[in-house]
Amino acid sequence: MVDGETAEGPRSIGPVDRIVVATGQRPDLSLTRELRLDLDPWLESARALGPLIDPNQHSCGSVPPHGHRELAHSEPGFYTVGIKSYGRAPTFLLLTGYEQVRSVAAALAGDMAAADDVHLVLPETGVCTTSFSGEGASGGCCGPALNTADACRVADAVAKDEGEKRCGCGVAA
Repeated sequence: MVDGETAEGPRSIGPVDRIVVATGQRPDLSLTRELRLDLDPWLESARALGPLIDPNQHSCGSVPPHGHRELAHSEPGFYTVGIKSYGRAPTFLLLTGYEQVRSVAAALAGDMAAADDVHLVLPETGVCTTSFSGEGASGGCCGPALNTADACRVADAVAKDEGEKRCGCGVAA
């Protein structure tokens, strides 16, 4: 059985034979082989975006707002948006993608004022806002030691107060 929390309350599904976890990814760049790309050498994201999303420095909530300028490549009119824009960084949130697409669409339409007006407000705790019930459940990026969203938020707040850029439980987000 797998236990979790939904908007409607606790939910169990199962029986489950196997859980396959998608941990990490590499962007498939074969489609862009003939284009002039400017990629971050470690993350394989757009080069200007790389330092802003580096998981060694940032969790979901500490990624600064970014739009068409950070997503552009050397190829004129070519942008990478959505999960592919983050390359191998694991901190992508859908809210980020929505704002990326809005900014790039405005730039492509020629409305540079709207394209530059990026309003991205991400949750401070990023993936740590998920609450799971049951013993040994994960607390998002804070791992199995923390079983509730409240505990993870508290650990994140303590880490932030102490100048850490990671989950409060000591695991890099």
